[in-house]
Amino acid sequence: MNKKQKYLIIISFSLILITFAIWLYHGGEIFTKTQILVETKDDLFGWTESKWVDKFVWGLDLSLALSGIIIVSTAFLFFFFRKKNNRSAS
Repeated sequence: MNKKQKYLIIISFSLILITFAIWLYHGGEIFTKTQILVETKDDLFGWTESKWVDKFVWGLDLSLALSGIIIVSTAFLFFFFRKKNNRSAS
């Protein structure tokens, strides 16, 4: 492996770790959500009301998709950055 390939591996591994850190920061949900169900309680009457609130929650499916894209692009660039031996036949 040459220097470019080593840096590529380090950067791609770091990006994958960042995606999983973001996933854990958002609560470690399995699926990505764009709305969550919030229950509000009326203090006067004691009723509870359920409302859907627009909120983005990062899911494991999104982290795995981004990791797959990173791995495929890293494999392509790893092959592209390989050393080419130019030896003459004489």
